[in-house]
Amino acid sequence: MKKVLVIDDDDDFRNMLSARLMKAGYTVLDAENGFRGLQVYRKEPVGVVITDIIMPEKEGMETILELKRVNPEVRIIAISGGGRSTPEDYLNIAEYFGAVKSFMKPFDMNEFIETLDHLV
Repeated sequence: MKKVLVIDDDDDFRNMLSARLMKAGYTVLDAENGFRGLQVYRKEPVGVVITDIIMPEKEGMETILELKRVNPEVRIIAISGGGRSTPEDYLNIAEYFGAVKSFMKPFDMNEFIETLDHLV
């Protein structure tokens, strides 16, 4: 079964990404921030987590580190549109912390789904 968790505080983006992934055959769990995402993951672990970096409650870097403590084998895709720094800076750090792949928003959906297919 292809099941993923999408964590992003932007409701419109999270809903759009979830809909595209469902259309591609994925079962999608979602959460509006890292704190809630970790709750969802602990209740129903998935093989791949997609997380935004800049979020309230618990931002993406903390979320990545905690997910890796819970399950070192979880595969994480980091996504970011930026913040105070450039998106590339955040995404490089996310990969250092354990994300296996990163994408800068907006990204090519076909490339994203192809990458996800390889991870699942």
